[in-house]
Amino acid sequence: MYAILKSGGKQYRVKAGDSLKVEKLDQALGAEVELTDVLLVGGAETFIGTPVLDNAKVTAVVAKQARKPKIIVLKKKRRQGYRKLQGHRQDFTELFIKAITSPNGEVSKADGEAKVYDPANKPAPASSEEKKAAPKVAKAKKKATKKKAATKKKTAKKKTAKKKATKKKATKKAATKKK
Repeated sequence: MYAILKSGGKQYRVKAGDSLKVEKLDQALGAEVELTDVLLVGGAETFIGTPVLDNAKVTAVVAKQARKPKIIVLKKKRRQGYRKLQGHRQDFTELFIKAITSPNGEVSKADGEAKVYDPANKPAPASSEEKKAAPKVAKAKKKATKKKAATKKKTAKKKTAKKKATKKKATKKAATKKK
């Protein structure tokens, strides 16, 4: 079963279990929202609203409240010395469609659960594979730093050896001149 609903002046085609980004809704994260502006419900039977259907609703869960990526707005008039540059980020709400109810009472429910993303909380812990890979990366970094330290010591030893050799040559030359 699918439904066409209206939210924020736009129309969306949804099925149970879909994620949907709509214009910002003033709802808390994890809150259940009932969208009643359903224009059409399709499936075994099709119901068309004039303009909306009575007794039809879409139940959704607020999964995320965020902002879209920045867009650049540039206004310019040529040869007039007029330029105006602005940035804009649009707020949006991501909804997880939990269920669709048709006017005759038929309900289509989602198989999975809504994954609510709260930016205030830290992201979910890493998977077991990532945890296993992390120590290997740390060991590789330690080895690299040890190698760098060893090469620095070797170059320092070479420089001191060269200085000693040049000093010995200088003392030999001075000794030969005195004779």
